[in-house]
Amino acid sequence: MMRHKEEKEANKEAFRKYLESSGVLDALTKVLVALYEQNDKPSSALEFIQQKLGGPSVSEYEKLQAEMSNLQIKYDELLGEHQETCKELEELKNSHTMAMASTKETIDGEAHNDRF
Repeated sequence: MMRHKEEKEANKEAFRKYLESSGVLDALTKVLVALYEQNDKPSSALEFIQQKLGGPSVSEYEKLQAEMSNLQIKYDELLGEHQETCKELEELKNSHTMAMASTKETIDGEAHNDRF
């Protein structure tokens, strides 16, 4: 029981050191101090923190989501067109191969008849 508690504390300490060494604690502290020092508190503290950490605002995020959705629709359309074009190309290749084989048979047949 005691060992489990010690391991848990060691894991917490290792995580805290990780956050500190990677600059996360400093960045969060600065953002929280900036929020605290705001005379007019923002209506959304979370959005304020996201903006200060470099993330998009809610409206920017929604705009990016809409743009991504539109791009996905366009991608799907283009992919469908591409697949249809590939299918048509394959059909043309097959008909060309059959036409070439038919022409070869005709030529071979005529050459065979010319010998006799």
